[in-house]
Amino acid sequence: MSNQGLAKILGEMAAFLDMKEVEFKPRAYEHAAFSVQSLEEGIGEIYKKGGLKALEDISGVGQGIAERIEEYIKTGHIKDYEKLKKQFPIEVEELMGIEGVGPKLVKKLYQELRIKNQDDLERAAKAGKLRGLEGLGEKSEQKILKGIEFLRQSHGRFLLGHILPTVRKMLDDLRGLPYIKRAEPAGSIRRMQETVGDLDILVISDMPAKVMDYFVKMSEVQEILVKGPTKTSVRLKMGMNADVRVLPPESFGAALQYFTGDKYHNIAVREIAIKKGYKLNEYGLFKSKRLVAGKTEEEIYKKLGMEWMEPEIRTNSGEIKSSFKGELPRLIGYDDLRGDLQVQTDWTDGEHSIKEMAEAAKKLGLEYIVITDHTKRLAMAGGLDEKKLTKQMAEIDKVQKQISGIKILKGSEVDILKDGTLDINDEVLAKLDVVGASVHSNFTMSEIEMTKRIIRAIENPNIDILFHPTGRLIQKREPYKVNIDELIKAAKRTKTVLEVNAWPERLDLKDEYIRKAIDTGIKLAIDSDAHDISHFKFLELGIAQARRGWSGKKDVINTRVWREMLKLLK
Repeated sequence: MSNQGLAKILGEMAAFLDMKEVEFKPRAYEHAAFSVQSLEEGIGEIYKKGGLKALEDISGVGQGIAERIEEYIKTGHIKDYEKLKKQFPIEVEELMGIEGVGPKLVKKLYQELRIKNQDDLERAAKAGKLRGLEGLGEKSEQKILKGIEFLRQSHGRFLLGHILPTVRKMLDDLRGLPYIKRAEPAGSIRRMQETVGDLDILVISDMPAKVMDYFVKMSEVQEILVKGPTKTSVRLKMGMNADVRVLPPESFGAALQYFTGDKYHNIAVREIAIKKGYKLNEYGLFKSKRLVAGKTEEEIYKKLGMEWMEPEIRTNSGEIKSSFKGELPRLIGYDDLRGDLQVQTDWTDGEHSIKEMAEAAKKLGLEYIVITDHTKRLAMAGGLDEKKLTKQMAEIDKVQKQISGIKILKGSEVDILKDGTLDINDEVLAKLDVVGASVHSNFTMSEIEMTKRIIRAIENPNIDILFHPTGRLIQKREPYKVNIDELIKAAKRTKTVLEVNAWPERLDLKDEYIRKAIDTGIKLAIDSDAHDISHFKFLELGIAQARRGWSGKKDVINTRVWREMLKLLK
């Protein structure tokens, strides 16, 4: 029973119901799909332990959706889904992966042009057939073609935040076997890279045949590609390939080193080994034919005169030189965050109340959150105007009296208008504890115009943080054109904090920009952008992104207690 497979079905049901113009249900199914995809335990196991009630305890899953999940677990099918699929025989997920293509457009494309998939859409756009549809023109055709091209460039890569729960479940299952002494991920998963091509799992076991037999029968496996005595390759139900290798203890560290760094890091380390008279491969570090190191990564790096380095920075971007000098950065730890500075609630497009979000954050060990609901320019999200924002401040005071152990700070995610002004007046913004600003519209401006627009916004003395600074959606939307060097200079001059947005599709800033910001002396904030009580766990992805940008604890403002954090703002 696959969480990913079920999430795909629920997501498609949301789209189909939206196409049928059913009220409320599409969002419910969309929310449930996201929650199921993020589960760290298999949906079948959850049901086995607690039945229908356990399914209803999953965030966003009500009785009706729980009953359909139960049907899926018992039969492998959902009748309602199959009925909808007959009405709309469309690859809806494939089409909606293209920027600007939503359920209503998918419906129109199918009804008027019988477009069922991405290839159909590409042919129609190239033939100029889309511009004849109401609401579409030549620009729309070009945007869709560009979106298809962008998607194909990232084909075969999977978002880290989407696949991590499945990977961890597989590792937990393997580690629970009595004949497996150790099981570790390698490659881009271990580097916590924002997208992942495949999964490498390294294992120590005295019974490799048993490991191979168990691996190919795991619930996440769809197809066996190659099965050998110590290495097996499979395709997972989520579409990604996975390899498991069984290694002797004396070579495990060498294999972990070999399969963790990116190719540029590995080439550089192997060249260093050769210059020092060694041979380095996945089986160990050898002097002639004698194994001199291999049990741990640390002993291999030490033999080569280097310090061990964190997996996230093994990209040949200066870490090797720094390791020789003993100048590797001390990276922010995965437990170092004390607060979350971007949290949405049911006052706008969030799923839960202020109190529910605060209680969920507290449960995860956070000491404070900032409520940052959208503002009026974002009407589709129910954005708050000055009057509602003032009312929300009073509500936060009221909720704070009802909950102890966590500080609820007043904030806002203010919209940056086309000319760089803000959609909330300064008088109200000045009353908030923390103000973030974001671009949510007019993404196609020139680099000069967009840079001026954002700089004008952060020059406002009330703007503390620039949220998701480049506006990218990984594998969906390219970042808008902005001169990052000019933006970083302006952030330094105006003492504006730059956000590392932990939402799986954003992870914005990119690691290379994080490093530029840190080198310039700019402070960062790592935020979940939570719209649901289950989203706080995304903070781990933001921390990983910051680590890949060489960020230390001192570089991130929300590693401080809330009073000290506020002192670092404008």
